[in-house]
Amino acid sequence: MLRPGSRNLITDVDGILVGNEEDQRLRSGVSVVLCERPSVASVDVRGGAPGTRETDLLDPSCRVDAIDAICLSGGSAFGLSSTDGVMRWLREHGRGVPIADVVVPIVPTAILFDLLNGGDKQWDWPPYREMAYSATGKATRDFALGNTGAGLGAKAGNLKGGLGSASAVDPTTGLQVGALVAVNARGYTTMGDMPQFWAWALEQNKEFGGLPPPSHGLSLAVSHDRADLSHDPADAARSDPRANTTIAVVATNARLDKASAHRLAVMAQDGLARSIRPVHTPQDGDTVFVVATGSHDLFVDHLTLAELGTLAADCLARAVARGVYEAATLGAARGWRDVFGR
Repeated sequence: MLRPGSRNLITDVDGILVGNEEDQRLRSGVSVVLCERPSVASVDVRGGAPGTRETDLLDPSCRVDAIDAICLSGGSAFGLSSTDGVMRWLREHGRGVPIADVVVPIVPTAILFDLLNGGDKQWDWPPYREMAYSATGKATRDFALGNTGAGLGAKAGNLKGGLGSASAVDPTTGLQVGALVAVNARGYTTMGDMPQFWAWALEQNKEFGGLPPPSHGLSLAVSHDRADLSHDPADAARSDPRANTTIAVVATNARLDKASAHRLAVMAQDGLARSIRPVHTPQDGDTVFVVATGSHDLFVDHLTLAELGTLAADCLARAVARGVYEAATLGAARGWRDVFGR
């Protein structure tokens, strides 16, 4: 029977570590998924305004077969410089693509927009290289959720967003799946004015509050009107429709090739659709990476891959809800607990 791993984090997948660094004054941060050994990776981009680096190399038709780390960063386009910090750490440890007598680390990266959240962004040089270098060096199996790493400056609809994670393991077969997400969505993660999350039906072990079923009906066609989605005009981060993006990493110990990893990323995007409304908008940069560590020897046929994709989507939906549930109020962005008094 599938169940959350012992940590209920992406690090329940063998070979995956996570490091976070944030700056409270800046209200921004970086999260790094570090593979203990080179791993197959791919990506699926559904948002209309993505900010990414090295994603083309993850196409199954391109040459790089394995990567060592993936970086998720705040800072909008400035945050793409976080890649350099991860690359520095990897090079110092002799990791990357070997070319003659040098190694070139390849670090796929995605960013979210958190420049208008009230933090001090008047830097001379973007601070993301240094934060990413520190985060990589601190990568471990245990880490906090909510106002952590790339989730520190995030918002989600009318609530504080944050860093979320969840896992599912099969103790019989040894298959492991986990997700890490920085939730900074244009859409909402809760059902209208109710505290229940859109991912409510997927919850495991009261991981985001253990709330009862919604107490009254809700129109599934339109859960929020246009005025709701426009947010408070006094809140610059919400009144500008470009101030969004949810970025995520799904990991598995299954042995996949790049084509199968890409299909898994496509299916995993359904986790965002199950937990955020609306999602994949023209203003969001929603991006989901997949990492396959390959430590699990079970042959992955088409049926198994379909089941794995469903599991990945469920894990990602749960991680989204956990990221918002664990986030604390920061400035004008109110945490779920403060809004709903729970």
